[in-house]
Amino acid sequence: MSRVHDALRKTQPDAGVLPRTPAPEASSGTSAEVREPDLSQALARFPVVPFNPSPDASLLDPSRPGEAPAEEFRSLRTRLNHIQSLQPIHSLVITSPSPAEGKSFTAANLAIAQAQLENNFTLLADFDFRRPVIHTLFQLPRSPGITDYLQGKAGLEQVIRRLEGTNLFVMTAGEAVLNPLELLNLPAAKELIEDTPELFNWVIIDTPPLLFAADANLLSTMAHALLLVVRIGATTIDSVTRAMGSLCQNNILGIVVNAAQKSELYSKYTYYHSYYTSPES
Repeated sequence: MSRVHDALRKTQPDAGVLPRTPAPEASSGTSAEVREPDLSQALARFPVVPFNPSPDASLLDPSRPGEAPAEEFRSLRTRLNHIQSLQPIHSLVITSPSPAEGKSFTAANLAIAQAQLENNFTLLADFDFRRPVIHTLFQLPRSPGITDYLQGKAGLEQVIRRLEGTNLFVMTAGEAVLNPLELLNLPAAKELIEDTPELFNWVIIDTPPLLFAADANLLSTMAHALLLVVRIGATTIDSVTRAMGSLCQNNILGIVVNAAQKSELYSKYTYYHSYYTSPES
């Protein structure tokens, strides 16, 4: 029995595996109502910390839901939840061909967008042990985190934190290590990625870039699916081709285009977008 299963089963009166909460956009409410007490007990074991994103993080602001970036992430969320209604996808690797193309930005904002749905408990996990930034975006301590858990220095209850007032949980990267790929090859890493979706409807995994480390490729074999982030004006066709080739096109859901200008997003529909998103006068 894995350490993750042991941790998840502590709150269960029966021996069965903790059921997963369904995607609100894709499931009926009946089963969620039946399972909610068990799920609430399990989630209550994780410490609650203030939701205090960095002012420079460019994260979605719930007080400004009509902004174009928020709309785009909600559209991405809806597409993913529709796919989830067709196949059992609950863990999602977010990566890019090269650094600075927006993978962590995409992972964090997609996690926020998912967690804005009722009962859509979402875990954002920073598996980029080489240059982690998720703890910086949310102004959380980097350690204890995933590397501490994998090395047996911290328990699951210590490395998963719930952001106050949200359905979003965060696992930061943990202390710096010299052997990130060796840690990811531990059975505990595979168990962590395979078992946490038993508790969360979405586990969104930030990873190093594909062409600079083997980590994302390895993690994609453990997760259910992968999204590739590219940046307009920076990512080359060659790097996308090589990144896709390294994955052998296994479980790739699609490509997210980052850094598009508003005019590129909506073109002739800009007027209509403003019409529907601006407050009524």
